[in-house]
Amino acid sequence: MNSAHPDFQHLASGSLSDSDLLDRLRAAPPEAVKTLNGEMIDIDSARGTCRFRFEIVPAFCHSQGRICQGGFLTGMVDTAMANAAVAKGKLVVAVPTLELKVSFFEAMGPGIVYAEGRVMRWGGSVGFLDGDLKDEKGRLIVHATSTIKIVRPKKT
Repeated sequence: MNSAHPDFQHLASGSLSDSDLLDRLRAAPPEAVKTLNGEMIDIDSARGTCRFRFEIVPAFCHSQGRICQGGFLTGMVDTAMANAAVAKGKLVVAVPTLELKVSFFEAMGPGIVYAEGRVMRWGGSVGFLDGDLKDEKGRLIVHATSTIKIVRPKKT
């Protein structure tokens, strides 16, 4: 079965193990993940979870390089949530965002953050996700929720 996701159409991906999924997703990260200095750490397709490590650099920051701009933080947590859904769908589905809500709890400057995305509900055509972004001490920086459309491959 070919994937409905344009990045994975060339893969026979529906039956890959989590280790194989992780290797494939790490091998060719999208430009957005590279731009955000991201690295996928772990996935669990059965639970629908994904973890990333990101490095916030001064170029992402305002206030004399001390506070990361919210759009970068949003991109980080959204990346973890989207990849949790892609893992849940074993690379077969596309998961465009229908709605995204982000709450900012703490300011974050340059440094390392960890994003975790989780599938909360996996339906026939709609999914619900949530995610957190934490600093190295475990302090909650961002919490987000997302509604996605689950686009499955067309049957031929």
